[in-house]
Amino acid sequence: MTEKFQHSIIDRFLIQFDQALRTCVPGSIEPKRKSPATSVDEKELSTTEKQHAAGLMRINHTGEVCAQALYLGQATTARLGQIRKSMELAAEEEKDHLAWCEQRLGELDSHTSALNPLWYLLSFSMGATAGITGDRWSLGFVAETEKQVCEHLEDHLSKLPEQDIKSRTILEQMISDEKQHEQTARQAGGFELPIAIRQTMTLISEFMKKTTYHI
Repeated sequence: MTEKFQHSIIDRFLIQFDQALRTCVPGSIEPKRKSPATSVDEKELSTTEKQHAAGLMRINHTGEVCAQALYLGQATTARLGQIRKSMELAAEEEKDHLAWCEQRLGELDSHTSALNPLWYLLSFSMGATAGITGDRWSLGFVAETEKQVCEHLEDHLSKLPEQDIKSRTILEQMISDEKQHEQTARQAGGFELPIAIRQTMTLISEFMKKTTYHI
């Protein structure tokens, strides 16, 4: 009879620390899917346009760092095994987005945000707290997060330079994936979050976007 292996507290800490490093250290994530912009020709952008596009893509990259931390935090405290697996799977799928945004930043001669470790820690804490409150609340938190992510990605589509087709192609695929994650979380029984929590999430997101655009 095979015994189910369980990680010790130290093992779980080391696994989480390794995942945090892979998320926050540039070049550590290998996507399972090629970037949808791989076959798209690069159009010439002015210096100002490149800087603006890079600022937006840096925000999107940090958003994916937060998504990784959020899902892994929730998986850590999820009560049901199936919910834990669902969170871990979502985190795996989000890694593609993380890698695509980082790749695009390199093409724009820019960099990821220096504040990513801070945002990772904050998001992991929020995710773990959501998981403690109960799986259906945790799923509701995922659904609301993905909804707000889609809204800001759609906003960025309208703000990108028209000729930056590569960044647009990446965002369009990300929006499609995020909407699927939102739908999956709601179908799994996620609760609708109270308006005060939704508004707080929006305020934190706005602060993150304003700081990350430049740093």
